[in-house]
Amino acid sequence: MRLHKVRKAILVVAMAALLGVSSVPAHAVSKETIELQTQVQQLLNMVQTIQSTLDAKFGVLQHLAEQTADAANQMTVTVNNLQKQMETQTQAANARTETVSGQVQALNDSVDELKTRIAKLDKSIQDLQNQIQQLQSQPAQTGAPGGLQGAPPTSGGQLPSPQGAASGPALQGPQAPPLEGTYQAGVRDFSAGRYPVAAGEFEDVVHYYPLDDLAGGAKFYLGEIAYQQQNYNEAVNDYNAVLEGFSGNEKAPAAQLHKGFALLAMNKKDAGVRELRSLIQRYPQKPEARAARSKLNGMGIKVATTAER
Repeated sequence: MRLHKVRKAILVVAMAALLGVSSVPAHAVSKETIELQTQVQQLLNMVQTIQSTLDAKFGVLQHLAEQTADAANQMTVTVNNLQKQMETQTQAANARTETVSGQVQALNDSVDELKTRIAKLDKSIQDLQNQIQQLQSQPAQTGAPGGLQGAPPTSGGQLPSPQGAASGPALQGPQAPPLEGTYQAGVRDFSAGRYPVAAGEFEDVVHYYPLDDLAGGAKFYLGEIAYQQQNYNEAVNDYNAVLEGFSGNEKAPAAQLHKGFALLAMNKKDAGVRELRSLIQRYPQKPEARAARSKLNGMGIKVATTAER
C-alpha cells in the first residue's frame, strides 16, 4: 500500500512536469527540462522494477505459507493418529494388567487356602501325637500288683483287660460353647464397644475350635480390640496369627493392612511400609490395597497404580 502511494506521487510529479514542459514553447525547452524528464522516466522504471520484485517475493512467501499450512495439517493428523494408537494400546495394556492382577490374586488366594489346610493338617497331626504320647505315658492298670502275671482268668476264661473295665462314665471336660453363636455374639459385642466381653467370646472360639476358619476371624477381632486399646504389640501378634495360620481367611487382607498401621504406630516405619507394599502386591484388587496405597501416598511414598504397573 505504501509503495503504491509512492508510485502514485511520482506519477503525479511526472505528469506535472510533462504538462509544464508541454505548455512551454518548443524553442524554450532547455537542457534541464530534458534531464528532468529523463530522471522521471528512470524513477518510473525503478518503481516498476521494485513492484515486480515485490510481487515475485510475495508470491514465493504465499507459496511457502501454503506449504507450511499443509505440513502443519499433516502433522496434526499424524499426531492425532499416534494419540489414538497410544490410547488404544494403553487401554489394551490396562486390560491385560487387570487380567494378570486378577490371576495373581486368584493364585495367591489358592496358595493361602492351601497353606491354611496344611496348617490345620499339621495341627491335627500334632494333636494326635500329643494324645498318643499321653496314652503311652499312662501307667498300665492291672488287677494285681504284679501286673497280668498270675491274675486269675475270668469266668469266660479270658484275662482281664489291661486298662480294667470302666465301672463308670468317662470323665469329660467342660462343654464347648456353640461355635457360630459364640462368634456372632463376639462380633455384636465388638461392634457395640463391649471389648472385654467380646474378647472373652473370641477367646472361647479360638480355644474350643482352633482349627475352624472362624478361629481366624476371632483372632482378627482380638487384634482389633488390642489395636483399639493401643496395645500394638499384642495386635501385631494376633494379626500374624491370622496371616500365618489362616492366610486364606477373608479377614487376612484387613489383618495385613492393620498390621502395617500398627507397625507405623509403633514408629517402625520400614517394617510398616514393607507390610503395606506386600499387601498391595498380594491383593492388588482388594479395597485394603487401595487403603494401603492411599496411606503410603499420604506419607510421600510413591506407589504405582494398577494401570501404571
